[in-house]
Amino acid sequence: MEEQQIEFFRKIGEVQRFQELFEHIPGVYFFVKDAKSRLMGASRPILDRFGLDSEDQLIGTTDFDYFPAHIAAKFVQDDELVMRSGTPLVGRVEIWYTEQRLLDWFITNKLPVRDEKNRTVGVMGTVRSYEGNRRSLQTYTQIDKVVEYIREQHTGRVTVSQLAEIAGISPRQLHRKFSDFFGMNVQEFLSRTRIQAASAALLNSDEPIVEIALRFGFCDQSAFTQQFKKYVGVTPLKFRREHGT
Repeated sequence: MEEQQIEFFRKIGEVQRFQELFEHIPGVYFFVKDAKSRLMGASRPILDRFGLDSEDQLIGTTDFDYFPAHIAAKFVQDDELVMRSGTPLVGRVEIWYTEQRLLDWFITNKLPVRDEKNRTVGVMGTVRSYEGNRRSLQTYTQIDKVVEYIREQHTGRVTVSQLAEIAGISPRQLHRKFSDFFGMNVQEFLSRTRIQAASAALLNSDEPIVEIALRFGFCDQSAFTQQFKKYVGVTPLKFRREHGT
C-alpha cells in the first residue's frame, strides 16, 4: 500500500462512516462484521429492516439475532470462507422470504476487511434486493416477466420452454440472460426457488415430506430429496429435525 494512502486512511480513522454512502443507493444494503461475524456497522436500510432505531443497537449482534438459524448459519459460513481464504465472494444469489412472507432474491457481495498489516480482521459486504432494483433494470425486462411468473407459479408444472415463451426469446437466450444477472441458468433458479419455499413448509408445518415435494413441483419424494440435498447440504428429514420448532 502506498505511503500516501496509508497516511490518508490513518487520518480519517473511525470518524468517516462509509456506510452512509449506501443510504443514497436504493435497494442496496451495506454491512461490516468483525472476525467473529458480529455486526460492527450497517447502512440505515438494514437497521430499518431489523427494526432497530440506531446503529448502537446493532453492534455486537449476529445474523442469528435476525434470521432463522439455518439461514444465519449459511451467512456466517460465507463470512468464514471469505475471511479464511481472503478471496471476495461476488454475486452470491440467496433466495429467501421477505418480512411480508414473499419470496425474493438477494445478490450478496462480501470482501475481507484488513488491518494495516494486511491481516484479515472482518468482512464487509453489500446485499442488493432484486425486488428493490427491478424498476431500474430496464435491460432485464424479459427476466422480470419470468421471475414474476416463477414467484407466482413455482408450485405448479413449469418448463423452460414455457418461461422462454413468456420472455419472448429462445430457451438458450433465456439461460444466458439469467446467467448474466443471477449467475445461474433459469432451471437452477426455478429449482432454488422451489427448495426455499419447501424449506419454509418443512419448518412451519408437520405436513408429510412427500406431500411437500409434490406441492412444490417435484415429481416424487426421491427427486425432492436429491435436489434439496444438492442445494441445502442435508436431506429434508434431517433439515426438519435440526431446524424445525
